Amino acid sequence: MNVALEDDAKQDLRDSFHFYEEDEPGAGRYFLDKMQAELQTLGGFGGVHRLRFGFHFYASKRFPHGVYYRIEGDTVQIAAILDSRRDPKLIRKILRQR
Repeated sequence: MNVALEDDAKQDLRDSFHFYEEDEPGAGRYFLDKMQAELQTLGGFGGVHRLRFGFHFYASKRFPHGVYYRIEGDTVQIAAILDSRRDPKLIRKILRQR
């Protein structure tokens, strides 16, 4: 399957990049590199994850982030990449808008 990021998911990555980069220079680049590698693996097993808030949910192996996606034809359509430490009510609210 192909993997595609919606614009909101791209913004989520940028926001997290800045969060990690402010904490420690270089950590933002490390975050992006590792998350991009993890996201590409969804092409091989997208759709097997449980549903959460109406989306398939994949928990990152290295970061406290959840990837929320849909399967559309032969594409894993990533709608959001959110810090899982956030209040679940806030996560639900964000996802309703996507």
